[in-house]
Amino acid sequence: MYEFKNKRILILGLARSGIGAANLLSYMGCKIIISDHKDKEELRELLTIIPSDAELHLGGHPLSLLDDLDLIVLSPGIPLTIPFLKEAQNRNIKIVSEIEIAFKAIQYLKENLSFVDFIFLSVTGTNGKSTTTTLLYEFLKASNFNTIIAGNIGNSLSSEILNIFISNHNYYEPDNFLIVTELSSFQLETMYEFKPYGSTILNITPDHLDRYEDMDEYIKAKCRIFQRQSMEDFLILNADDPYTKNIIEMLPNQNRPHLFFFSRKKPVEGAFIENGVIKFNLPFEKLKTLKLMIDRQIHDLEITEKDFLIKGVHNIENIMASTLMAILSGCKRKAIEKVLKTFKGLEHRLEFVKEIDEVQYINDSKGTNIGAVMKSLESFSTPVILIAGGRDKGSDFTTLIPYVKNRVKAVILIGEASGKIAEALDCVSEIHFADTLKNAVHKAKALSSKGDTVLLSPGCASFDMFKDFEDRGRQFKELVNNL
Repeated sequence: MYEFKNKRILILGLARSGIGAANLLSYMGCKIIISDHKDKEELRELLTIIPSDAELHLGGHPLSLLDDLDLIVLSPGIPLTIPFLKEAQNRNIKIVSEIEIAFKAIQYLKENLSFVDFIFLSVTGTNGKSTTTTLLYEFLKASNFNTIIAGNIGNSLSSEILNIFISNHNYYEPDNFLIVTELSSFQLETMYEFKPYGSTILNITPDHLDRYEDMDEYIKAKCRIFQRQSMEDFLILNADDPYTKNIIEMLPNQNRPHLFFFSRKKPVEGAFIENGVIKFNLPFEKLKTLKLMIDRQIHDLEITEKDFLIKGVHNIENIMASTLMAILSGCKRKAIEKVLKTFKGLEHRLEFVKEIDEVQYINDSKGTNIGAVMKSLESFSTPVILIAGGRDKGSDFTTLIPYVKNRVKAVILIGEASGKIAEALDCVSEIHFADTLKNAVHKAKALSSKGDTVLLSPGCASFDMFKDFEDRGRQFKELVNNL
């Protein structure tokens, strides 16, 4: 509280995270300045939910904003390489994520509420973050923990923390408060003191290479999730991921978090599959050193495919990672089993839309990178008609060749990257082009036969034709339902 009071803080970018940070910092006594490249008309609705005394600078970021500034809170969509931020760095003005602001505010909150502790459980990775984060949150709720979910999913963390500040604190039981956060590489870039008790990096595949210089820079951003973790904490990694060895090399030699793994291919210390059954190998001596008490009934927990509703090989990994985090955080066995039997998955993630003439239509609009498309294609044994394309993020589409060659009957391409994708895949599949998503869906119907699957898994960003991936997915579902 005292660290922030009366400070001049610039909120750069008035999106969900910017609004949350502005309101939290205003509540804590800061002088708030807001800058966004959009104009007043474009931001009309958002301007009604920011602090009334905030100083506004819209339509650009003039360098004069840096004068007498104490701190910049950066929207994750804005890269650190823009000239305005380069100048801020030259002036030694600290630039932080909204998540970092909320984490610092919690240090004050700890001293003024009756909760035993605020404990962070954080999820990152290229794919599967939202499903894993949501499953973990549901496990915690079902185990009757005080918990919230925030970050790159749901509300901003700052908004959720402000709600705790101003709400009736008696609503919560005096016990540990577990905060589940989904974190993108963009958010992690400007996090320095954030320290989760438990974290996981689900996987690493090439993504956002239009923002990062190379894969090493992208991996380093992801690894910031454990930079403050110590031997009282835990980190869960994917034993099957080729980049896991790079991640392990970035761990400190001493005072490192306890390492656990999950694998679809081999037994590991953590979670693995054996004869179609998910099993858990958790040495008791190692568990004794963790902060939270483990449910003793969990030792022989086994999960089979009939125990959960969501399908796809990537969801098996998501289940292993989220269940392992839940176990290590003290969730109850019965709660885990109950959630797995009822959780139906998230919208736009291999979402079944409709079956028409014995052809299934699947919405995987969240598949915005090549790794996601690979995992989605692995989930089907039937011939696939793939609708792909959008705004390229610096991807190498030739890596899709073995997946397309073995599973895809035809590829229908949309958006800016259609030419690049066609050049990469025309040797292994029948290629078609469509100027709109509507035309792509109708073309897919015309090409399909009984037993086929029409899959929207773009492998690209959506911003060339749509507001976001949700907009793309909803339009796809509407088009399919109107066939």
